[in-house]
Amino acid sequence: MKVLIVDDSKIVCNGLQKMLTGIPGVKISGQAHNGKDAITSVTELKPDVVILDIRLPDLSGIDVLIDIREKNLPTRVIMLTNYPYPQYRKKCEELGADYFFDKVTEIDEIPNLIKELAINKHEKRQE
Repeated sequence: MKVLIVDDSKIVCNGLQKMLTGIPGVKISGQAHNGKDAITSVTELKPDVVILDIRLPDLSGIDVLIDIREKNLPTRVIMLTNYPYPQYRKKCEELGADYFFDKVTEIDEIPNLIKELAINKHEKRQE
């Protein structure tokens, strides 16, 4: 399962990459640090999962989410933010985000979710 990490903070990207490296069946396909690079990376790398920050320096993560859904890509989108306001959560869900996590209180849940998604993807391949 290919995972793309999108965050304007290289520290966050590298931290997530370390958290996810070593999970069986998971490969970090890349990192992007702004919205335009995220859209290009999603289009070129075709990741199974994108971990996507809401606030990026050019386009927002919401803009990237809209682009992914408009292209009908099967990519699972995990929104990650320091701004876990209910209106952001609702908007992301309405636009097709699969998950929504607060960077401060929920980031440690991401490796378990990625493990679960990788197991489910592996099981579907065997059917």
